[in-house]
Amino acid sequence: MLGQFPARGYSVNGVVLDTHTVIWYVCEPDKLGKAGADMIDAAWSSGDFLYISAISLVEIIYLEEKRRIPKGSIDAILEVLTNENGFVIIPLDAAVTRAIQEIPRVDVPDMPDRIIAATAIHLNLPLISRDRKIRASKVKTVW
Repeated sequence: MLGQFPARGYSVNGVVLDTHTVIWYVCEPDKLGKAGADMIDAAWSSGDFLYISAISLVEIIYLEEKRRIPKGSIDAILEVLTNENGFVIIPLDAAVTRAIQEIPRVDVPDMPDRIIAATAIHLNLPLISRDRKIRASKVKTVW
């Protein structure tokens, strides 16, 4: 399922994971908030999908290069995303771009965060995120 995403008009179920949620889910699960971890577990057990914005993969490489996360994190994450069913990477496309306009820059100033939040808005799904700016915005979040 990696790299595939629902066709327009297709009903989607699941949750969107922000960048740090993906990192922690794969590399340091104890850092996940209880509600977010429970939601991921519930998605898995019900056969729903875990959606990840493509920008998160780019951001993971950036964080690794800046030595803010351990070297090899992107490889571990891509390994899980490639070999586990249920992960769907959502591209930055016209629909997500339009959804970005629904999130004021003053609320969420960091563009990668806005793209991730817009992905959740576009899919009409909750976003699992610890980011306080995203959580204070109109985006449905869980932590």
